Amino acid sequence: MTPEVAPQQLPLALELRPALGRDDFMVAQCNREAVAWIDQWPNWPVPALCLYGPKGCGKSHLAEVWRARSAALSVAAGDLGGVDPDALLGDAQGLVIEDADGGLDETVCFHLYNMLKERGGHLLLTATLPPARWKVTLPDLKSRLGAALVCEISPPDDDLMVGLLLKLFADRQIQAGPQTISYILPRIERSFVALTDLVAAIDRRALAEKRAVTLPLVRSVMEDIQMATGQGNRAD
Repeated sequence: MTPEVAPQQLPLALELRPALGRDDFMVAQCNREAVAWIDQWPNWPVPALCLYGPKGCGKSHLAEVWRARSAALSVAAGDLGGVDPDALLGDAQGLVIEDADGGLDETVCFHLYNMLKERGGHLLLTATLPPARWKVTLPDLKSRLGAALVCEISPPDDDLMVGLLLKLFADRQIQAGPQTISYILPRIERSFVALTDLVAAIDRRALAEKRAVTLPLVRSVMEDIQMATGQGNRAD
């Protein structure tokens, strides 16, 4: 079988730096509303926006796009414990709180929200669940979150799956042909994380074995992943 990537095009073991620009984010039905809200900033009707969806769905990518545009700060929810809101926020007009449903200092978050609202600034939160399902006990914070814009990013549809596969391969300097994409698509979990993990595994195998990325190599990697995860049936 003719290799889909010639030997001289084998990827190098270089650090990957995924692009986080707006032009690099693929818009599809599953994320169109979220992208629209990012594009509409600063004309949000309320101070806060929550983007939620499964791991790897693009929440952090869109949050980074917004952070860069708004000169906002960014912090993980788990790092808010006991933080001085004034010291953290400084003069900033925007803040991103990542993984907000994983547990956060509710008092600190409440004060940060109020400070940004008073400044005419904005707060963007990312999570896997909508705010209504967060374990928030502080009534004032629960009220603020209840008034926030809430937007779900769903798992990828077929068109986005193809686009993401092509981009993930291109990020690793791998030219994946139509045969490879057509083989992968019906045999993989429909999630961004699964796509990312698969392409990384294919890249590692090609580098370790000093082989071009061909359909037999891809099939072998997918079979190994299926066996390791207990899915049993080998890819046919």
